[in-house]
Amino acid sequence: MYLHGRNVLKELLGIDSSRLRIKRILFTNQRNVDTQLLELAKEAKVKGFRIEEMPPEKLANLCREKKHQGVVIDLKEFSYVDSEKMLDNLEKQSTATIVLLDQIQDPHNLGAIIRTSVAVGADAIAITSSNSAEITPAVVKVSAGLAFSIPVIKIVNMAQFEKSLKERGFWIYASDMNGTPYYENEYSEKSAIIFGNEGKGVRRLVKERSDVLISIPMERTVDSLNVAAAAAIILFDRRRQLTVRGA
Repeated sequence: MYLHGRNVLKELLGIDSSRLRIKRILFTNQRNVDTQLLELAKEAKVKGFRIEEMPPEKLANLCREKKHQGVVIDLKEFSYVDSEKMLDNLEKQSTATIVLLDQIQDPHNLGAIIRTSVAVGADAIAITSSNSAEITPAVVKVSAGLAFSIPVIKIVNMAQFEKSLKERGFWIYASDMNGTPYYENEYSEKSAIIFGNEGKGVRRLVKERSDVLISIPMERTVDSLNVAAAAAIILFDRRRQLTVRGA
């Protein structure tokens, strides 16, 4: 996996290197680069990453993007987190928020929701292993590199995962047009909030296993919001409630 861009590299350099699987960081061999790029290269060396230089054309070929900003990160692969280990850790916390994405297929939506999830202080994101976008360079770019700042779980069996959540004290909330208005909902200390596919929404059986359905009321002339926009509204309201409680 080849990532590119200075903001992405900044985020990666601020993360515990043990969580990353970086093969090398490639910088342009141009000599008239600005101070920011030089500082990034210096910081990467200090942190012990393997540094290489190559012509900007080769960087563009690797990441398939001409606007690579003079840096490309060569990553082995994205590391997903084991679901049981993550849930065991969250069970020990007094409050926790998991964002569950039920077959979100657009990489841009996934990247935007990841960015929002980090912004609101969510503890983890779970995606379905089938019919879903995965963590790709496009997703990382939209998330501004924040895909590495939050644990991401890949779920094979949604029913089993929901059962595991409930066994650990989580209440499950699914976004749905026919649900309770989000501003009237009182979240539990441990909450899992589900957002569904761009066209079909949250699947019927997934909704049936949920504890509460929540909606975003809107004018009749608008059928629905983009899932990334809906997630931002609901997740920031969850953050507001936790802030008011002092959690």
